[in-house]
Amino acid sequence: MLAERKTVLILCKTYPSPSASYVETSCVAGMEHTGKLIRLFPVPFRLVSDEQQFRKWQWITARVRKTREDNRPESHRISVDTIELLGEPLSPRNEWGERRQAIAPLQIFTSFAALDAARETRGISLGLLRPQRLIDLLITSADTPEWTPEEKAKLMQAQTQGSLFDQHDEQKSLKLLKKLPFDFHYVYACESDGIVTTHKHKLVDWEAGALFWNVHRKQDWQKLFRQKYLVEFSTKDLLFLMGTIHRFPKQWLIVGVIYPPKPLAAQAGQGELF
Repeated sequence: MLAERKTVLILCKTYPSPSASYVETSCVAGMEHTGKLIRLFPVPFRLVSDEQQFRKWQWITARVRKTREDNRPESHRISVDTIELLGEPLSPRNEWGERRQAIAPLQIFTSFAALDAARETRGISLGLLRPQRLIDLLITSADTPEWTPEEKAKLMQAQTQGSLFDQHDEQKSLKLLKKLPFDFHYVYACESDGIVTTHKHKLVDWEAGALFWNVHRKQDWQKLFRQKYLVEFSTKDLLFLMGTIHRFPKQWLIVGVIYPPKPLAAQAGQGELF
């Protein structure tokens, strides 16, 4: 596949995982300027220069090519050394007006059944889902709270082989990535044709991992975590950015959470604008 330069609005990045070739990698999802969702992988964040480290809601441009090893239509391999940032991240001011306008072209599914049907009929592996309501946020201990010897070997391998981009020595001496010792799952409801269904999906958003490390030393960290991801987000016009797993194409994860305030008209009982 030939590489081409694309313009992408970054919508999420997943919590990194070990990779033998790229130290720790993160899957990034965003929207092309044409209005299509795109998956960029692998993104080794610690090997990207500071000037290239993009943020959520930031437009970037980079050379990408469709992956041969991943037949999901949205999946593209990115040349991280070609990343250019296009201004500052979009502002949340004015009721997220700038952000709402940017993602307005994207289809929003109102039921998981419709999203999964689109996977079966159209092959999509990324999609925005608006849950009817949140029911619970489950916090459970991970099966293995520490990296396995194999995973740890993958993390350390690139350090002994040198930087992917042959940059400064300090970037070759990488700290070991912490593994999240807990798993987070949303339980939520959707409604379709008057029928309410309940679903449970794992949350792998980078922001959730970052919040855990910010609060995990506090005795009531689970309460603090749920306060944001369950209580506060229940008051938002919540959207899940859902993505399938490469090795298990029928299995969905919540790879990102988008949480604008509810439109004023909706708050007043006049329906949604977004």
